[in-house]
Amino acid sequence: MLNIEYTLCAVSNRHFTPPTAPCVGLGGTCCGGVLPSLPSEKSVWTGSNASHQNASAAALKEPMTTYLACLGTRPEIIKMAPLHRELKLRGHRVVVLHTGQHAEVAEVLYRFFDMGPDLRLALERRTPRLGDLTALLLEGVDRLVDETQPDVVLVQGDTTSALVGALSGYYNDKPVAHIEAGLRTGTREPFPEEKNRELIARLAHWHFAPTARTRDNLLREGIADACISVVGNTVIDAARWTQERLQTNASSAPSVLSSGLSSVVPAMVAEFLDQQINQRLLLVTAHRRENWGDPIRNIATAIGQLLAAHGDLVVVWPLHPNPAVSQAVRPVIDALPDDLRQRVCLTEPMDYPALISLLQRCYFTLTDSGGIQEEASALRRPVLIARDSTERQELVEAGGAVLVGTDIRRMVTEAARLLRDDGAYRSMQLESSPFGDGHTAQHIADRLCTVD
Repeated sequence: MLNIEYTLCAVSNRHFTPPTAPCVGLGGTCCGGVLPSLPSEKSVWTGSNASHQNASAAALKEPMTTYLACLGTRPEIIKMAPLHRELKLRGHRVVVLHTGQHAEVAEVLYRFFDMGPDLRLALERRTPRLGDLTALLLEGVDRLVDETQPDVVLVQGDTTSALVGALSGYYNDKPVAHIEAGLRTGTREPFPEEKNRELIARLAHWHFAPTARTRDNLLREGIADACISVVGNTVIDAARWTQERLQTNASSAPSVLSSGLSSVVPAMVAEFLDQQINQRLLLVTAHRRENWGDPIRNIATAIGQLLAAHGDLVVVWPLHPNPAVSQAVRPVIDALPDDLRQRVCLTEPMDYPALISLLQRCYFTLTDSGGIQEEASALRRPVLIARDSTERQELVEAGGAVLVGTDIRRMVTEAARLLRDDGAYRSMQLESSPFGDGHTAQHIADRLCTVD
């Protein structure tokens, strides 16, 4: 079953004909209804630097364009937020459609970034099958693209929501802009994300690639060079903005706890770290489908061995809400001796500011998350990647990450090297991220808003 919730009036724009290659700007105008303002909650996603002031002033001279951002998961919301902000600063309409894939964590993020959503799909999934999810989403998203008639459909990354958004844009003859285009492992994994990326590339008109490597991937697949822009990754924009805000808040309202995290992370985590203030923190996250079962149990086993070998190590592990994750991890951790178990904090999924705060606080991270690889690089934290391959090979080549897979011995060996060898540790603290300069949203908006 599928329900659609509207929080905006219908928009009726003129039909927009996608430009022919080379890809140029939009030049479209909106002649329909007016989108209502967002809730009157105080915005935390603000800025007043000169470039944004100039962009806002320039917007008065530009025709208004309506963008439909199709989002469903936590990473999509985080990575689309900087572009949502930038386009609105330039005077354009951005309609946010939430597909409901990560309904349980979405609301906090939408409030944090002050970005709606304006439209919602309320999913009633009867099975966990990807085919059923795709069919449900396509029915709802396609209808909303037809009803709102945006000038451009924005999709981010490689989720089912992104694939469906791109397909719906294509079906409705709307140009699709793909944010974070060109990531590839060259293998079947991660499943289904790798194929989602490839399929979106066949549907999109603009391809915003984070790095030169991702651009080359697209070129090898026959995507026209004129349609590709190397812009960095918007997650660097989001991470740096959040870091700055956390620092501002900390200076204005210092925490009563030594950890300095009481106002950001869940109370149990802040209290745990306050008791372990002189210990080194390992932040662990794992959720990839290919790691369900024995691989994720191996990660938990490796954590136990590291705690036994390094008395100054503590672990915080926010567990993904999927039962396939928690049911594999908890029995292994709960079986540890009491003195080791007390140095592990298993917690619920965290909101974005909390995660960034923990990344700042941690010594290094062990993760299978693509986003955390990027965010950790912006915060100069070494990354051990619990996968056999990564679509973010740039970080490995730059020396900021090591692929350790889910082999217990490999994970323990590489983590021990970071804990025992200061030189090895410092060599993985990159001076700059290979994924962008923190102004990716501006680069994307410049491209979208250029009229030749």
